[in-house]
Amino acid sequence: MHSKHAIQGKAWVILLIVLAIIAVLALSMIPGINRIPTLDEEVSAAWSQVTNQYKRRADLIPNLVNTVKGYAEHEQQVLTAVTEARAKVSQTVLPKDVLTNSEAFRQYQANQAQLSSALSRLLIVIERYPDLKANQNFLSLQAQLEGTENRIAVARRDYIESVKRFNTEIRTIPGRWLQAMFFPELSVKENFTAPETVTEPPLVNFN
Repeated sequence: MHSKHAIQGKAWVILLIVLAIIAVLALSMIPGINRIPTLDEEVSAAWSQVTNQYKRRADLIPNLVNTVKGYAEHEQQVLTAVTEARAKVSQTVLPKDVLTNSEAFRQYQANQAQLSSALSRLLIVIERYPDLKANQNFLSLQAQLEGTENRIAVARRDYIESVKRFNTEIRTIPGRWLQAMFFPELSVKENFTAPETVTEPPLVNFN
């Protein structure tokens, strides 16, 4: 009888130890569980900044084109390229899953790169027109464009880093396990793949 009670007592001790281990493991997982949605929110916030800054640039372009047109009417081809590229980015409707939709993300990136390229060509053309470079309205637009390009570069950098953190978390253990168990709806995010030179603001120098 005594032996039976002893065995039962040992069984309870083992059970309590197992439960304690499970509890410790569960508690240790809580920070990891919270980390995944936190990183997901950081990606969303960073992406919002990217789109906001690109929109800010697009909003500046009509005034820029109109100002340049008044001094450089013969540069119609370059002006048309900027206007058409701006129209393309402005008319693009991004799907809700753009950050996990590789095709939509690549198209968005390509459209923005095309606009950056068209703007760069326009800025080169402007060097031929000293009167335009002295125009106060143009100088104001120049300052706004410089600031916007810098903010775009910062926003892209922050987005790239936030995606790296998120993707690394859900691709490595234990984050991979936690994502599968608690956040199966979340998946790897798309990131910018353009050459580094494209992520830097184009040179804007009218001096």
